[in-house]
Amino acid sequence: MLRYILTWGTSGLIVGLLVTIVIQLQQRPLQTTQHDKTVEHPRDSYAHAVKAAAESVVSIKALSQVRETNPKTQYDPLLERFFGQQSPHSNQFNTKTSLGSGVILTADGLVLTNYHVVANTKKIQVTLMDGRSVPAKRVGNDPETDLALLKIELNNLPSINLSNSDQLEVGDIVLAIGNPYGVGQTVTQGIISATGRDRVGLNTYENFIQTDAAINPGNSGGALINTHGELVAINSAIYSKSGGYQGISFSIPINLALDVMKDLAQHGQVVRGWLGVEGQDVTPEILKKIGLKDISGVLITEVFKDSPAHKAGLQIGDIITQIDNKKIDDARDILNTIANSRPKQKVKIKTIRRMQSYTTVAELIQRPQLSN
Repeated sequence: MLRYILTWGTSGLIVGLLVTIVIQLQQRPLQTTQHDKTVEHPRDSYAHAVKAAAESVVSIKALSQVRETNPKTQYDPLLERFFGQQSPHSNQFNTKTSLGSGVILTADGLVLTNYHVVANTKKIQVTLMDGRSVPAKRVGNDPETDLALLKIELNNLPSINLSNSDQLEVGDIVLAIGNPYGVGQTVTQGIISATGRDRVGLNTYENFIQTDAAINPGNSGGALINTHGELVAINSAIYSKSGGYQGISFSIPINLALDVMKDLAQHGQVVRGWLGVEGQDVTPEILKKIGLKDISGVLITEVFKDSPAHKAGLQIGDIITQIDNKKIDDARDILNTIANSRPKQKVKIKTIRRMQSYTTVAELIQRPQLSN
């Protein structure tokens, strides 16, 4: 009898427990839904990076006077050649507006942008993200790297945080911030496609970061940042057959840009060494003609009169193989090595002349400036 009582009692407890669980389950869906709404799940976003950098990116409007020909008169290049500005085709000027972007690098108003954005302009206007618009004056230009430094008379500006562009790797995520086509500040995203890209044919000195982040006209001079909101490069150019973005964009590494900026701020121009030679890369065909094998270097094709090269005894036909014990593979190696040296610095140059080794020392002078 006791066994039956215990059995039924146990069964009753189990049934009661099951009923209680069912009731709780029926009541839980509403609570679960409310709970889920309050949970913030992690999301893939670079909003924090953009917020850290966006206030430091400005829009730039540059105005210049452009001479236009008279459409009512047939163009005659001889008139243009002999009469120049007085030619009947040259007496009409229109105002041209150039749009671009820039980056605030110091709280007291130094702004870095591309040279081509402000080249040959008379008036430059900078607009901040908060809507303030102020005139800018030109501190200095460097056409050979396509960089220009501007100054705006405002204080306590949101200067951007800087990264080390030498640490970038192919595949790193980057964001481009600028003002394409003048539509307003815009952010695009991509990856680093290549580093150290040169021989692009855009600037004299090239060490581009290549990216597939969308960069269009108006983005020039804007910021390329990493996912921490730090500046890694200044957006400069695109490779395009149509004039629009096609997946290949070039930016100037911030480490290079800072070196240029320091000289512009101090001297108004970049101070580079100059040797005074022109040359061409040594090819197998050239080596075959002069009877040499397995030599890399640069064949001198011109030595400028009274230049450091001329005074050091370098001659047309010499093959430069080393500068300061650094191997020279091509003409760009000479260009960059000499440009990274300073005026009055002495460099040891090793060449091959008439099948014999020849070594001399040249004292560099300042590289002549391109027209600004």
